Amino acid sequence: MRWIRFTTEGRTAYGSLTGDTVSEISGEPWGKHTATGKTHKVSAVKLEVPVIPRTFYAAGINYAAHIREMAEKRGVQPVFPEKADIGYRANNALIAHNEDVVIPKDATEKINYEGELVVIIGKQVKHLSKADAMSCVFGYTIGNDVSERTWQRGDRTFWRGKNADTFKPMGPWIDTDVDIDAMQTIVRVNGKDSLRFKTNDMIFDIPTYIEAMTRYLTLYPGDVIWMGTDGTSPDLKHGDVVEVELTGLGVLRNRFVRAA
Repeated sequence: MRWIRFTTEGRTAYGSLTGDTVSEISGEPWGKHTATGKTHKVSAVKLEVPVIPRTFYAAGINYAAHIREMAEKRGVQPVFPEKADIGYRANNALIAHNEDVVIPKDATEKINYEGELVVIIGKQVKHLSKADAMSCVFGYTIGNDVSERTWQRGDRTFWRGKNADTFKPMGPWIDTDVDIDAMQTIVRVNGKDSLRFKTNDMIFDIPTYIEAMTRYLTLYPGDVIWMGTDGTSPDLKHGDVVEVELTGLGVLRNRFVRAA
């Protein structure tokens, strides 16, 4: 099932999406909710970020080719992680499908995309085993972890390089029934394929991350875990449109514009 978070007539709600029809609910999809009986055409509502997470997690470098290619760009030897490593991102950076990524006017030319699978947590958990880890997963969406690479290397906490306003497009919906093993991630720039890789070709898989995380912290409904990316991005410029497709899940589209 696909769920969207949308705004219409000045209010925001969740609804299930079937074809081009949204069936509105009261509440959240992963919690107690009831059907309101209201329906909308998806073309008549504004798609919002599918969830505003309580905590916004992001897997560390989690694809081998990405590690190799980024190391080559820096002229260093690749270093592969020995364990699942988690970081944090900021909610201020979230924007929805079809909203603009605004490149700060003093940013360098090193603006890159990172197309990612996003895991949506559906219940409160701690101390999950790897075997039970997927029991807390409600569904999946798509993220674009936009990065300003010069700032990323220079700022110890990534506060600008990863978390500037609009740097985290996410959407367009949550899908509860996808085949990750069969999924490919495809990134297009201005309609042309730029990157393609097997989505589940991760160094550490989703259960490994959830097991490691819940050993020390509690996951809550609506939390998100961005799972990393493979390959590398060209430097994006004003006017570029980036589409991140996860086959069987959907397409996240955003235009990049440089602030005047």
